[in-house]
Amino acid sequence: MTSPPTEALDESATESSPGRRRHRRPRRAARKGVIVAAVGAVGLAALGAGYVVLGRQGGLAAAADDGGRKAAAPVSTPHRAGAPAGPDALGVRNEGPLAIPGIGPKTRAAIPADSTQVLVASGKGKNSSDTVVTLWTRTKDGHWHAGVSWPAHNALHGWTVTHHAGDLRSPIGVFTLHDAGGFDADPGSKLPYHQSSGFQAGGVGFDGEPLDDAFDYVIAIDYNRVAGTSPLDGTQPMGSSRGGGIWVHVDHGGPTHGCISVSAAHMVELLRTLSPADHPVIVMGDSTSLAG
Repeated sequence: MTSPPTEALDESATESSPGRRRHRRPRRAARKGVIVAAVGAVGLAALGAGYVVLGRQGGLAAAADDGGRKAAAPVSTPHRAGAPAGPDALGVRNEGPLAIPGIGPKTRAAIPADSTQVLVASGKGKNSSDTVVTLWTRTKDGHWHAGVSWPAHNALHGWTVTHHAGDLRSPIGVFTLHDAGGFDADPGSKLPYHQSSGFQAGGVGFDGEPLDDAFDYVIAIDYNRVAGTSPLDGTQPMGSSRGGGIWVHVDHGGPTHGCISVSAAHMVELLRTLSPADHPVIVMGDSTSLAG
């Protein structure tokens, strides 16, 4: 394991101290049973810096770019951000759009041509921590089809095109997704999965919510990291001042330090769906920026 990302170490050190073992609250067993049942029931196909991640020897092993506050208002009814293929009410086949709605030409140009899975995290506003996440898939005929949209969180202070350590903003851009992992066992990930006790999130978020489960499942966002390595790898090619450890991880009910967070059940679905063969990427930013 390489040196850990340094972003927010001072802040998170007050939340979790070296040598601390992860506390598993009794509710976890029931929660996971519900999650597993929910996963089976719906046939599921398929976080970073700001928390101290404790290593196998109880020392600092890595830090992820994250934190938390109040939960976003829930989406009352799941909805699709785009029309799937199939006949509509009039019996006319809807092939889906040839371009992902809400993604402007500049952002679209940054999506690799061979990417057929695009995870869009569209923020409510430049300074908002509320986001909607939708997985879009491109079929062989070139049309895009959307999965269900999920409520999510991004960084406390919103978004930036020049992310730096400690700015409490999520980076705007298009980033590849190569590696996954977590404290929990591999739920069937198609991406390379690194299970480790090093994925430990201690302490509390911005409003006191526990971070105990935040790194049960993570997908590394390839911002200032080396693709093809464990999410715990702290190598930062652009330097530590640019921050790092930006993940998609389990939502803890509030804003993050830079990550994108969705529910545990949705993390499992993503892990079982995102495939290296489809060259998945995440397009992330506030909706206005992404439309550029």
